[in-house]
Amino acid sequence: MLELSTSFGTVRKLILEDANSLAYYGNNLKIWNNLRDTFPHPYQVKDAYCFIEQASTGAIPTTWAITKQGEAIGVISIKQGQDIHKLSAELGYWLAEPYWGKGYMTETVQIFCSKIFVFFGLARIFATVCVSNQASSKVLEKAGFTLEGILRYAAFKNGILLDQYLYAKTCSLEI
Repeated sequence: MLELSTSFGTVRKLILEDANSLAYYGNNLKIWNNLRDTFPHPYQVKDAYCFIEQASTGAIPTTWAITKQGEAIGVISIKQGQDIHKLSAELGYWLAEPYWGKGYMTETVQIFCSKIFVFFGLARIFATVCVSNQASSKVLEKAGFTLEGILRYAAFKNGILLDQYLYAKTCSLEI
């Protein structure tokens, strides 16, 4: 089981007791605007329970809580590729608005990715970010990700076609 320490808290397995705080912080239009539509808005406690239960299935977790003083203040996850993409994984995350701009997500992404490369035997971790989400771009850049390109009209959110940045971080493997 993966559990990581940060200077402000931990990254740990999601538990049902996280539902209230995830619903409280996740029910934020600013967060929803930068996530996929599978993240509902409004985000309610029942949505958080369903999310936690879904994230807890499977032999190896791929989604974890970001915590401060034991309270879940965000989520970080990977989605590992399959077939010829099995050594690559997509990174996703969100953080409660009161903790934005404090370096928490940058630190979390740095520590998390360094462990995830080894834990899953990955060669590449990538993330897509809407071009309007400058804060997330800064997080990835500060965490050592490289901008690989712009994906034109790659997302459709709120009735608008959006460009996305493609960021990636690589790790050489002995294969």
